[in-house]
Amino acid sequence: MEMHQVRYFLAVARTFNFTRAAEECHVAQPSLTRAIRQLEGELGGDLFRRERPQAQLTELGQRMLPLLKQCYESALSARSLASAIKKGEVGTLRLAVSNAIDPSLVTPHVVELGKHFDGLDVKLLRGSGSQAIEHLKKGEVELAIAAKVEDDWERLDSWALFTEDFQLFVNAMHSFVSQMSVALDDLRPERLMVRTYCETTPMLLDLLRARDFDVTRFHEVSTDVDLISLLEAGLGVALVPRSTQSPATLMRIAVTGIDLKRTVYLYGVAGRQRTAVASAMMKMLRAYDWSRYGA
Repeated sequence: MEMHQVRYFLAVARTFNFTRAAEECHVAQPSLTRAIRQLEGELGGDLFRRERPQAQLTELGQRMLPLLKQCYESALSARSLASAIKKGEVGTLRLAVSNAIDPSLVTPHVVELGKHFDGLDVKLLRGSGSQAIEHLKKGEVELAIAAKVEDDWERLDSWALFTEDFQLFVNAMHSFVSQMSVALDDLRPERLMVRTYCETTPMLLDLLRARDFDVTRFHEVSTDVDLISLLEAGLGVALVPRSTQSPATLMRIAVTGIDLKRTVYLYGVAGRQRTAVASAMMKMLRAYDWSRYGA
């Protein structure tokens, strides 16, 4: 079944006249009639009763009309979408973001991207830093955002966005709130919470072990949502990257005596052609002023 056959059928069904339909379709009547005969052959029966002065739909034609109309409209929509994608007018942003990265770092740029690409679709995958890179390798996403990930894949490209320090997050009723800063050693009596999903956690644990902290007494959480919930309940304190958003119920305090930083990277695949959407997102992220998060 060819789309021009369907178009000719719909024209005759609308005008009830082969000559008028041929004029609408800008085709000779014999060509239109031949195309409809071929369509009838494929469908196994007459679609029209060829009566004068009007052609009438047969029962088969009546049943086929809504189906062929939907088929034709879908084909037009597909062609229009393909053309728009080719011109870069619409598209899908396929992005992987590490669980350790606050999504608020990305959402303003997605909103801005939507102003330039009508009908923008977003596919956002979350996971560990390593999982974000795996999504990238498999072609499931075009870009990934994560902290430093140890991976020796030669096609992995990376661009540093910013480097940030860590702050102490505590409940607003905690005794530390009255202080401008606390020393790392002041945290010894506290029950610390560890973000197991953060790429920097092994470095943090090594640093604390070197300072003779008892790392067996830590709470472990697997999402920032759980971390904030436990902190709000006053069940401990946490060392969290500066860029992490927090509600008004929590306070941020500087910590002295600790040299812990992380760099957030944008990752891509070298040599892989990117869509207009991905290219625009990459330019936006790399050109953005991230200094407010800088260490």
